[in-house]
Amino acid sequence: MQRSLMTPEGHRRLTEELQYSKSVLRPKVVQDIAEARAHGDISENSEYEDAKERQALLEGRIRQVETAIATCEVIDIALVPYKDLVVFGATVWLQNTDTGEEFRYTIVGDLESDVKSGKISYTSPIGRAMIGKSSGDEVKVETPSGRREFEIINIEYR
Repeated sequence: MQRSLMTPEGHRRLTEELQYSKSVLRPKVVQDIAEARAHGDISENSEYEDAKERQALLEGRIRQVETAIATCEVIDIALVPYKDLVVFGATVWLQNTDTGEEFRYTIVGDLESDVKSGKISYTSPIGRAMIGKSSGDEVKVETPSGRREFEIINIEYR
């Protein structure tokens, strides 16, 4: 099985999600199933069917999170010796060379990526293009809307 990279923050969040799912959500769904069963015939009981569906989805998510935690490699940016290059976990400020628009992205693992909050995967086109670059370097990325060019303005290691 292939190992995936994850930041310490991402690992903490998944561990918390797993603990919450097992200790709070799972018992609640089991209780909901028991209550629905108590209403009588389960063959036409929509509450029972709904609770069973929620249980299946929850158990699937628990297995997914357990697998992610078991197969991840946590990379702590504080231990990375490359303090002048874009590496996993770095926060990068970019400027679009055509429009002057600025962007801030933190390079994270696939399971942590959330473009709206400025977290992009190291496997994304822009993530791959930035890895190994330095401040002042140009980054060229092929996107569905065409080629985009950026300049790396700053790199921060948190």
